[in-house]
Amino acid sequence: MGLPRIPRYPLPAAEELPANRVAWTVDPARAVLLVHDLQNHFLGAYDAGAAPVPELLGNVAALADAARAAGVPVVYSAQLGGQSPAERGLQQDFWGPGIPDDPRATAIADAVAPAPGDTVLTKWKYSAFVRTELERLLREQGRDQLVITGVYAHIGVQATACDAWMRDVQAFVVADAVADFGPEEHRGALAWVAGRCGMVDTARAVLGALGVTAEPAGAAGGSDADVLEGVGGK
Repeated sequence: MGLPRIPRYPLPAAEELPANRVAWTVDPARAVLLVHDLQNHFLGAYDAGAAPVPELLGNVAALADAARAAGVPVVYSAQLGGQSPAERGLQQDFWGPGIPDDPRATAIADAVAPAPGDTVLTKWKYSAFVRTELERLLREQGRDQLVITGVYAHIGVQATACDAWMRDVQAFVVADAVADFGPEEHRGALAWVAGRCGMVDTARAVLGALGVTAEPAGAAGGSDADVLEGVGGK
């Protein structure tokens, strides 16, 4: 029970992505960027200095910066530490007690930390829509696209993308700005989303839609020390 130790693996390249059933394009006037569960507790399951972590954090940071510059709201989901069994619900049966009551574990990694004006939602279930203000935020701002980054691709990311589809919100999962338990789970989640409920694309493509033409930081081979500051263990 609880998180596995996740082996290093490379994030998928553009030529490895599944075929999409739709041809949606991110529109800065319609989109919200979601940074999903990038807390130190969840990142602690990885080797912080090895793939996929440096590229993941570099790409998410580049997307968040581009979103803010383009006027796209940036929203974070984060689970509480020290939840009671009643608060955990059935997650207790599958994953145990969850994040400990430790500010370091619950904190979002420094490399992708919220900026002034961003929104942080307390997340309770796999989908970031359940028992949160995410849908209300989208509706009040007249937005119907959700660009999803973070962990883990085959659990909360996939569930949130499917939940967005059920609410007639276009979901975009950024293939190299999400990570998973390993390459099989990662690619399986991308294939499921592309075939059932959303659009799968690269950070580079989404950055282009947000008006950025440079390579994302993770793809540019930036210093691991730059992007990994603040990533801690479980």
